[in-house]
Amino acid sequence: MPARIVTSTVLPAVLLAGAALAAAGCDDNTSSAGVGPPALTKQQAGQVLAAYTTAVNRAGKRLDGRELPGIEADPQLSMDEAALKLRRTIRQRPPALKFTHPVFYIPRLRGYPHWFAADAITGKGKQTLRHAMLFTQAKAGAPWLLAADPYPADAALSKVALDPDGYATPVDAGDKGLPIAPARLPAAHAAVLSGGTSAPGASALAKGPKTSETYNALKQGEQALANRGVTLSSKFSAAPYAVYALRTKDRGALVWYVVKQNEAYSAAKRGRLAVSGDLTGLAPAASARTRMDTTVLVQYLATVPPKGRATVTGMYRKAIAAHGS
Repeated sequence: MPARIVTSTVLPAVLLAGAALAAAGCDDNTSSAGVGPPALTKQQAGQVLAAYTTAVNRAGKRLDGRELPGIEADPQLSMDEAALKLRRTIRQRPPALKFTHPVFYIPRLRGYPHWFAADAITGKGKQTLRHAMLFTQAKAGAPWLLAADPYPADAALSKVALDPDGYATPVDAGDKGLPIAPARLPAAHAAVLSGGTSAPGASALAKGPKTSETYNALKQGEQALANRGVTLSSKFSAAPYAVYALRTKDRGALVWYVVKQNEAYSAAKRGRLAVSGDLTGLAPAASARTRMDTTVLVQYLATVPPKGRATVTGMYRKAIAAHGS
C-alpha cells in the first residue's frame, strides 16, 4: 500500500536505457463456506481498517518496511515491500492514505482463516482510487493483515449479496456450480496472458483490457523491444496464494486471486537494458548488462456470473524481484 506505482496492464517492467518503452496451482483452500458466525462485526472491521491506516502511513513516512509484516500478508506484503524500496531509492515519500466511504463485506465462516473485504476510496479528483481490500486472520487471536488490494474499475463489491443481518456468504474456491470454479481462475488468466484467447482454458474469461487486450499489448511491447535489439520472453502462472470469493446478488461470485509473471530480457549489446521504472530499487542500477530476469505479482478481482464468462474488474501489479547480469 505505501508507495504503489499504478499500472493498468501487465506489461514489461524494465525500461530501455535512455527511453521508456512506449508500447509498453494456487491454494484452492480458504475457510469453509457456510452459515457460521461472521468473522467479526462491522465496527471491529472499521477498527481494523483504522489501525492499518495508521500503521501503513507511519511506514510510508519513515520509508521503513520493517512494520509491514505486522500489518500485511503475502502477496500484499511482498508487493508493498518492493514499492517501499522504490520510494527509498528515488527518495520520495508516498502521500498519506485516507480511506473514505468504507463499506465492509464480512462473510459467515465455519473456520479459519477468517477474512473480510472492504470497499473504500482514497484520493480526490483525478487521483481518486477505489480499493477492494481483503484482510485475513490466520487463527484466533492473530492479527488482522491486509492480504490483497486490487483496484476495481467500478463498484464491483456492491454486487455482493448480503443476508438480512448485513453479512456476506463466502464461496468455496472449488465450487463447481459456477461456469469456472474460483480456484481455476488464476490458471485460466495465466493462459490468456501467455497464449491469447485461443489458449486452452482461456475461453472462461471475457475479452477486455485486463485479458485479451493485455496479451495484445504485451506482444506489441515485445516487438518494440526486438526492434531495439532486446529479446523479451514472459511466462505467466498461477501464484501460490489462496483464492477468496464472495457470493453475488445474481448467485455468481466475486473473486480475489493472483497471477505471477516471470520476465526474461536479453540483449547482445551492453547499454540496451537498465534497471529503471517499476524495477527501481530491486537491483543495482547498472547490474543489467546483457540479461535481466524479473518476478512480478498481479492481484486480480473478477466477477464470475452464474452463466457465461468471468469479467476481470480490478488489478494491482508490482515487480517484486529483479536480477541483472
